[in-house]
Amino acid sequence: MGRHNLTGQRLVAIFLIGLLALNFPLLSVFSTAGLLWGIPVLYVYLFGSWITLIIAMALTVGLRR
Repeated sequence: MGRHNLTGQRLVAIFLIGLLALNFPLLSVFSTAGLLWGIPVLYVYLFGSWITLIIAMALTVGLRR
């Protein structure tokens, strides 16, 4: 039961980090007119942080057989 509890705590931490990363004050920092690889910086940040959160959750939960 201890391992299951630790996984839950890690998922809550990832959720809170995602909540902060996708909240207005931080989004406004990346809302500039600049381009990165021809893509607006805000879009690169949004999709980059989104995929990072998904990977973090996948690594936390793990795919065990």
